[in-house]
Amino acid sequence: MHLVELFGRIFISALFLIEAVRKFFNPDMSMMYMSEYGVPEFLFYPSLAVEFFLPILLIAGFKTKIVASLLGIFVLAVTLIFHTDFSNNMQIIAFLKNFSILGGLLIIISNKPQICSFDHYLENKK
Repeated sequence: MHLVELFGRIFISALFLIEAVRKFFNPDMSMMYMSEYGVPEFLFYPSLAVEFFLPILLIAGFKTKIVASLLGIFVLAVTLIFHTDFSNNMQIIAFLKNFSILGGLLIIISNKPQICSFDHYLENKK
């Protein structure tokens, strides 16, 4: 089952990593989208860092509960800022997708580190 947990962390992280790479190579479009919702452009680079570095830590299983919690807060904030226009079907789908991701992150938070993680290694090294 430890491989299943590893693949779960990889699959959830893939969404963030792909989005981070897309934003990195097309920052103007992302900044324009953010400004349409009143989000200051200076938050673009911190959000890019969150979407790139935290998923890498999640895949590695390093400080998994903390990283999954931070990603969960990020997803919740993004959802509430960008995806609450329930008159638009695509926004409803994005809202529900993000809540599904949040559910997966909550499952990661609630479980003990498995054998395919740095957390497990560090816990058993003591």
